[in-house]
Amino acid sequence: MRIFQFRPHDTRFPFPPPDFLVTKGGQCVEGTRPECIKNNGDPATLRSWEPLLENGGPITKWRGVMARLAVVVSLLGLSPLGCHTHTLQGTDRNIKHVSASGTMTDSGQGPQGQAVAPSHPASPSEPAVRNDVENLAGPLTLETLERLARENNLTLVQAQTQIEGERAKALQAGLYPNPLVGYIGEQIGAEGTAGEFQGGFVQQEIVTAGKLRLSREKYLARASAAEIQALGQEYRVINEVRIRFYRTLGAQERLIIQRELLKNAEDALVTVQEMLNVGQANRADLHQAKVLLEDQQLNVKRAENDLALEWEWLITVVGVPRPLEALGGSLEGQQVRIHWETALRRLLAESPELGVVRAKLKADELTVKREKVEPIPNLILQGSAGHSYETRDTVYGVGAFIELPIFDRNQGTIRQAQADLRRQQAEVRLTELRLRRSLAAQFQQYRTALQHVGNYRDVILPEARDRYTTRLKSYGENRGTWPAVLEAQQDFFLRRLIYIDHLVAWQGTRVAIDGLLLVDGLASPAGVTVPGHIDAVPKPR
Repeated sequence: MRIFQFRPHDTRFPFPPPDFLVTKGGQCVEGTRPECIKNNGDPATLRSWEPLLENGGPITKWRGVMARLAVVVSLLGLSPLGCHTHTLQGTDRNIKHVSASGTMTDSGQGPQGQAVAPSHPASPSEPAVRNDVENLAGPLTLETLERLARENNLTLVQAQTQIEGERAKALQAGLYPNPLVGYIGEQIGAEGTAGEFQGGFVQQEIVTAGKLRLSREKYLARASAAEIQALGQEYRVINEVRIRFYRTLGAQERLIIQRELLKNAEDALVTVQEMLNVGQANRADLHQAKVLLEDQQLNVKRAENDLALEWEWLITVVGVPRPLEALGGSLEGQQVRIHWETALRRLLAESPELGVVRAKLKADELTVKREKVEPIPNLILQGSAGHSYETRDTVYGVGAFIELPIFDRNQGTIRQAQADLRRQQAEVRLTELRLRRSLAAQFQQYRTALQHVGNYRDVILPEARDRYTTRLKSYGENRGTWPAVLEAQQDFFLRRLIYIDHLVAWQGTRVAIDGLLLVDGLASPAGVTVPGHIDAVPKPR
């Protein structure tokens, strides 16, 4: 006994007739549906077949037409990842597809507009999609998200404040000492007089050996390090936005396929029920089909939860809380191969991480120079003027002072600065090695993902699609079974899921390599001053 099922509600198989059964002996077998046709093409009951048989002829003519339609539909409508946009509604996220011809269909409806029940109703506590004016312009693009991240990510604000702080230190470190103004009264009260001398003085410290210039240059070098670090932070934010964008886009694609697999599981359950009625399946097969359907419903819910999580991660990096919206874009993109030698040279030449440690090395070199001139004494000049009550004349005075570096010649601080310099010199080389190691890990993942993407796109998916269309054609020609068609379709969808995983992995590693390995857009930028450096003085130097 052969079972043939045509489901008009299924957008993937748009065959006009409803389900029917044919027996070898010409006897009509009652199935789960009332329609039944004998194997010679004569109607046993017309019911919903009556409009179709008025102008259509025998049912055998339908088979060839349907098989040809199936092949055309499968070739045109089941590309691995065609051009499409998505409009998500609540947790069900009815996703509209735009075909290459520009026509739009809704995965939540059949070809005649019949509504397909969602996997589960949306609850008020789950994120809902905003259907307001903002969505009229189309899905959210990567360029829009990058612009929002540049405007709202707070780590970029922190990076800018570090630049301002280091520039303020440079300004303060180069300021000249303030003069000292005072009053002098000598021998006050002697013999009842106002004293021998009453007057004032002005004292000024003259900074020698270019100390102020060196101090300012040191902090300007740190300000340069902060500027490079701010550039690196922007890399981190934009790279994180791009990675999260592709991960969210992949979650959208997975949800589409999981819902297609849910339809497949529903078809499989109906098929097993009808096979049970004609003795081609047993109760154990029916229970297994129900288990697989429930399991697939859970897969759909998990895909919805994964999409909600990826969306939250994305908008967190962007810095603007937004309800769940559709993303516009493609996971595939232009697959330009990255070469190891080119990527390594660019990384070592342009990496902001390496630029920061080199700028810090320059600052440490200036610190050593600055501390070496610290023992050179500054000159302190003093001038005074007043009235001498003894001679009753206006008198003047001058003075000059220096500090003799006999005991404290800044020996310890110089050694500390030299140790910091040696540590920073090693840090430059260590940073180069760490970057090379990180690039090697990313490049290995990139190369593996790219190999899988190319193989799936060029070989595996076309072969799986051809297997499915062959099974569908054989079924239409009465040379195959419907369960075999469903199995081939399920295999094709599962391989598309794997393909999406490889696309997401490829895009993530590609963004990381192109973005100089800078990720994690919510990590606060590190300070440009390493703990232990010479900063614990009243005035920066």
